[in-house]
Amino acid sequence: MSIKFKKVSAFDRGILLDLLTNAYSFDCRNKQCWGSDWQTFDDFFFDNLQIADKCGFVTTLNYEAIGFVSWDPRNIPKYVEIGHNCITTKCKGNGYGKIQLQEAVNRIAQNDVRKIIVTTNYSLVPAQHMYESIGFKEYQRRKNESNSNFTGEYIDYEFFYN
Repeated sequence: MSIKFKKVSAFDRGILLDLLTNAYSFDCRNKQCWGSDWQTFDDFFFDNLQIADKCGFVTTLNYEAIGFVSWDPRNIPKYVEIGHNCITTKCKGNGYGKIQLQEAVNRIAQNDVRKIIVTTNYSLVPAQHMYESIGFKEYQRRKNESNSNFTGEYIDYEFFYN
């Protein structure tokens, strides 16, 4: 097993969309709800590779892209918000998401940030466990006005640096 983290610019446009589509393929409603947002995100990162390479990376396993994570640094030093964070379906359940998240936290920490925040959905129990396993603490739940019928409420987490 050879996990490596690579710059987004090392891949072709569309890779982020493909990874998100695959990671959330367990329910077709995910793509229906967020597919156009995923496309917009992929386009933004590939139109702004200097941002993409500074605020995200692609995780590979034996040279194959299996996931990625991104973050928004605009509120440094107060906080950084993790955005998309996904692992492909065939690689879920092997600890790769936790490895990827820990790498992101380590990179974000180099910016003298006070805390990291992230939001997930009530229905994404594995994501909740992953965030909690590296030290994120739930600080609030809030109503999901748009897609609560299948994703449930939002759960907001924060991670403080000591």
